[in-house]
Amino acid sequence: MHVPSSSALRPRTVDALRARTVDALRAAGCVFAEDEAELILATARTPDEVTAMVDRRVAGLPLEHVLGWAEFHGLRIAVEPGVFVPRRRTEFLVGQALARVPRAAVVVDLCCGSGAVGAALAAALGPVELHAADIDPAAVRCARRNLTGHVHTGDLFAALPDGLRGRVDVLAANVPYVPTGEVALLPAEAREHEPLTALDGGADGLDLLRRVAAAAPDWLAPTGCLFVETSERQAPAAVEAFTRAGLTASLVESEELSAHVVIGARAG
Repeated sequence: MHVPSSSALRPRTVDALRARTVDALRAAGCVFAEDEAELILATARTPDEVTAMVDRRVAGLPLEHVLGWAEFHGLRIAVEPGVFVPRRRTEFLVGQALARVPRAAVVVDLCCGSGAVGAALAAALGPVELHAADIDPAAVRCARRNLTGHVHTGDLFAALPDGLRGRVDVLAANVPYVPTGEVALLPAEAREHEPLTALDGGADGLDLLRRVAAAAPDWLAPTGCLFVETSERQAPAAVEAFTRAGLTASLVESEELSAHVVIGARAG
């Protein structure tokens, strides 16, 4: 993936565009107008491209879709319109996986979206056998831009090669966990520009988490771990779902990132 790290625009042009860009973004209600303007100017190659990007942002498109990339765990991850934007809080899940299984050789990124989690894990771990999967063809297409491993299309474990059973050291599953009745309360950027399949987790938000937990013991290596993000409110039920699946479960959280991750290991 190639993302320009600095603008090819001339300094005087940049100065003039910067003020107009900040004004337009601020008028549209962008809280961090100055920061967003800098990112747009650093990515755009011509004044016309700046204008087009600002117009898309003012129209409500997520900044990451406007730029074509999102920063995640020190990486620039390509993102496309209609694909879930990786959240910074999910970096906590990556950190926990690296801390718990620092010598992982086989990594699986389920519900991979853009492939941000898999890319971050692979970058930190070095050479690994990496598999990612998503049910959304647009997400799979995007993940293939970001990952050098195997990217599969399908529903959770059904998408994976059967030969992975019992071999997975890190199973990261950033499943959707917004309760169906609360999807309408999400910010417009998410509701209108990200796929419902990446947001809606069912009646209580834990439908996919339960499915992943139930099947995980068959796929984990003896010392492998499952890592799933959830919310503070859902955490007790999520831990219970892991325990019912026969996993030894623990909950870790980051107050700074407002992140909650349930970790499951094979019992014994």
